[in-house]
Amino acid sequence: MIQSPPTRAMVLAAGYGKRMQPLTNERPKPLIEVHGRPMIDRVLDRLADSTVEEAVVNLHYKGDMLRRHLSGRSKPKIRFSEEEELLDTGGGIANALPLLGEEAFFVANSDVVWLDGLRPALQRLASVWNDEKMDALLLLHCSAMAFGYEGQGDFALAPDGQVRRRNEREVAPFVFTGLQILHPRLFEGVQKGPFSLNRLWDRAMESQRLYGLRHDGLWFHVGTPELLQETEQELSYELGAPRPDPVV
Repeated sequence: MIQSPPTRAMVLAAGYGKRMQPLTNERPKPLIEVHGRPMIDRVLDRLADSTVEEAVVNLHYKGDMLRRHLSGRSKPKIRFSEEEELLDTGGGIANALPLLGEEAFFVANSDVVWLDGLRPALQRLASVWNDEKMDALLLLHCSAMAFGYEGQGDFALAPDGQVRRRNEREVAPFVFTGLQILHPRLFEGVQKGPFSLNRLWDRAMESQRLYGLRHDGLWFHVGTPELLQETEQELSYELGAPRPDPVV
């Protein structure tokens, strides 16, 4: 049975954003603007345009600034999950599970920047999600086509959609975009405290319940002030600004 689209989402916004220093010395990374809008607002706008009615935002570093910034937003409705210590991706979601309900939910990094393809990425994820066979569904992007990304990739994707990690010395064809759907059962048996979501992905992979979907639009790796500037320029071109003539 394919589940109806998620109506709740988790937005990960608690981190320090150290690679984005000095911009994050005075504000949390999710409040840094890309093309005139804070990154977290870009993500929440996309969630609001989908089926999401309520979003849980976790807070730690400069959490009061994020709380004030989001206090006036009504769509989606915002709830906050406070972290006295930084809990990492897995621990942060596990801590917020009481606010997320018993059904599958979207998870989005608060600093992810993407452009949709023919259909909205969140809509595509929801249409592929299958509650009977999946515990996690990751949106992946072609590593070679990811703007600003120079790593070795994260995953390979099988024809049936199952995901495996790259082997040592292998260059994987896909990188994780920061968008996914998770089911609460993925967190069964975990203890409280900090841990990476990678641990649960590995467990889902072992039981053949970790799947991926290739993103058909554009995705931008915004990790440093330099990449932020380059992303701003590239977004301007993609959204209609004329590109300069090539130098010959």
